[in-house]
Amino acid sequence: MNEEVSKKLELMRQTLRENEVQGVRLRGTDWFAWATAGASNTVLLTAETGVAEVLVTTEDAWVLTDEIEAQRLKDEELPADFKVHINPWADGAARESFVRDTTGGGKTVSDRPISNLEQPLPPSLQKHKRVMMSSELERYRQVGQKASQAMTEVLKAAKPTWTEYQLAGAGAEALWAKGLHPALTLVAGERRLPLYRHATPTAEQIGQQAMLVFCARGYGLYANLTRFVCFGELSGERAELHSHVREIEAVVLNLSQPGTTLDTAYNALAQAYEQHGFPNAIREHHQGGTTGYLAREIVANPTTTDTLTEGIALAWNPSLAGAKVEDTFVILKDGKLENLTFDPNFPNVEVEGRLRPVPLYN
Repeated sequence: MNEEVSKKLELMRQTLRENEVQGVRLRGTDWFAWATAGASNTVLLTAETGVAEVLVTTEDAWVLTDEIEAQRLKDEELPADFKVHINPWADGAARESFVRDTTGGGKTVSDRPISNLEQPLPPSLQKHKRVMMSSELERYRQVGQKASQAMTEVLKAAKPTWTEYQLAGAGAEALWAKGLHPALTLVAGERRLPLYRHATPTAEQIGQQAMLVFCARGYGLYANLTRFVCFGELSGERAELHSHVREIEAVVLNLSQPGTTLDTAYNALAQAYEQHGFPNAIREHHQGGTTGYLAREIVANPTTTDTLTEGIALAWNPSLAGAKVEDTFVILKDGKLENLTFDPNFPNVEVEGRLRPVPLYN
């Protein structure tokens, strides 16, 4: 038996007992990966749910899927802890009938409730998903290293004549080559960089500088990072913007300790922007928050009172018009932050004891 899966099955069965329900039903790509220790139910990358789901009762753990997907999932994805129930692909009612029989027609909790017999997952189980076990953290390190190496490779190869589409495509290709899903690849070239925070790629040439953003998914876990490439020297004003962003980020990274609440972190960022002369920047883009099995599990805002603990992953992304910084960190036992997406081959400077990326000059 997979030790990690066994622990998670026990957490789900504890949820059954505490909530007096007969089953836990997990449909989302995030929850499926969590419950199966990194297996994937994804076929369509943009879908929030996949081609299989998890059903856990007091006695059994099932993966429910159809006859199209079952053999591949058994051969290539699923740990041995799960039984597989296969329904005809054209007969979704057969699956629902199986669930009713397996749960005795009782109530279930689900990440995506779709009937009056299903209730939302309790907060206790949601908290467990957001705290990395040691085995999850090992997988996360692999994802982070592969994603950051892909980023470095692509930006070192980039040319000012590339279009934003080409840069995004090269990023996606590099991630696929390392076995990662390119869940998000944003690109802004020289003209669009100061205009838009969420710059989806266009056919425009990138010109003298560009930003590339990855949300790269592997084992269901997201490595989030942002980097810049420049062709020729940055103007003093542009370079100063990057310096401001790194110093603002240092404020929130210093606060990223067990016991800090997300609203406290958000308010500290708001104050840091103001101190650096950019009082409106806090409203111009979200600042990031916790990450893991979603690109952002919780986006920090003035009302998010969730408390950070050991094992929680974070991706802050403070930004100004034309500058941004972002990596994926995890809070370790001693309260220290480990940067999961650090590549020593990418240019960096030390900011308050941490190595932070600076624009790469090509």
